[in-house]
Amino acid sequence: MARMGLTAERVTLVGAELADEVGLEHVTMSAVARRLGVKDASLYAHVRNLDDLRGRIALLAADEKTIRIAEATAGRSGKDALVAYANAWRGYAHDHPGRYTATQTPMDIDPELVARATGPRRAIELTYSMLRAYRLDEPDLTDAVRLMRGTLHGFVSLEAAGGFAHARPAEATWLRSLDALHTLLEHWPEHEHEGDPE
Repeated sequence: MARMGLTAERVTLVGAELADEVGLEHVTMSAVARRLGVKDASLYAHVRNLDDLRGRIALLAADEKTIRIAEATAGRSGKDALVAYANAWRGYAHDHPGRYTATQTPMDIDPELVARATGPRRAIELTYSMLRAYRLDEPDLTDAVRLMRGTLHGFVSLEAAGGFAHARPAEATWLRSLDALHTLLEHWPEHEHEGDPE
């Protein structure tokens, strides 16, 4: 690619593609420059440094993942929405492992980039909106969001790491896990205030 064709968006996309191929932790400015056919110094006119590039990859991935989830859950509610949401989440993690890692990694991202990004805010809105259908109010709603994220992220992370060595297919466990999560959300335990005696 000619140097004049470089943009921050192009550098970010190539970084994201590389992350999916070799892992986010192996993405370097030199590797991205080689992929683009330019010298390392050419990239710094578009991204400040490696941390900036990885932050941009995280925001790109958040947008992509949110769009996938939004399309999957459109017009659905209850268990149907939960399963569609979860399958879209898992599908994105399978299809884009490096980008997915970026969405789950704490980063110090340029506040101006975060302010312009729609993915993270939209993801929060989608998640809370779906779970409100289970008639949950705060603080139970936030607890349910954390439980769901922990369940989905934990499953796909273990799956990616080869952590399911049992003969039972991971797909069967995934479906049963979603059944169990739906049942729990439908029968959420009554809230006990912090400080209440046990």
